[in-house]
Amino acid sequence: MAIKIVTDSTSDISNDVAQALGITVLPLYIHFENGTYQDGVDIKAAEFYHKLVTEPNLPKTSAPSSGMFTETYKKLSAETDEIISIHISSKLSATYNSALLGKEGVGTRCHIEIIDSFSATIGLGLIVISAAKAALAGANLDEITSMVAQSIPKTHCFGMVDTLEYLHKGGRIGKAQTLLGSMLNVKPIINVQDGEIYPLERVRGRPKALARLYELTSNFHHIKEMAVAHATTPGEMDALAERLSPLFPQGQIYKSTCGATIGTYLGPGCLAVAAIEE
Repeated sequence: MAIKIVTDSTSDISNDVAQALGITVLPLYIHFENGTYQDGVDIKAAEFYHKLVTEPNLPKTSAPSSGMFTETYKKLSAETDEIISIHISSKLSATYNSALLGKEGVGTRCHIEIIDSFSATIGLGLIVISAAKAALAGANLDEITSMVAQSIPKTHCFGMVDTLEYLHKGGRIGKAQTLLGSMLNVKPIINVQDGEIYPLERVRGRPKALARLYELTSNFHHIKEMAVAHATTPGEMDALAERLSPLFPQGQIYKSTCGATIGTYLGPGCLAVAAIEE
């Protein structure tokens, strides 16, 4: 039986890709003052970003419950005896720990591997996509978990944000604290490193920030997978993907939208690019 791959909605994998590769995505929760929503299920990106800029207070986010993980693993164990569950960095979310607790409640002989990606958004997404492709190609559990372990330190994820205020208010500022208080029209460039948000630099204006994302990615010469994502500017994402395409001519550059969980902390106007090196 084919190995089943599980992840969470912070991976920002599009529904089409998840369905094509057989990836199960568990949603995180978004808590506005007037209600709670499941990321990507009963609140889509457009509605979320509208609420984000019009509601008076920043929403809260929370991980899927351990019970949700248990229920998901039990359902999948009827179809397979091996599951690999890959999740957002444990330094950024309680999702990984919730998955570990959920595994304890399964009570079947299904072999379940829970993996901390030490990444987020499309960085996590690319790791999951690679695992799903390997599963469909017939790789066994040990081969896939080994591949994932090797991919984690070779996964790079950079982002441009309009402001760090969302990260600051959401308590996920981490090492990027030093970029707060930037000047008008200066766009912070951040990256995910060792499971945390790190500052890179500040660039004046969006065009220069987009160019900098390209330059950072061009430093990788043997790319296995690549993805780009946007929050509210699909045209900029498409332009970035087109510029990046010569760096990865042999493969597909995945495109996606930063969902509600990631959007809570990066805010409208963010753009991201991720790559896994061979």
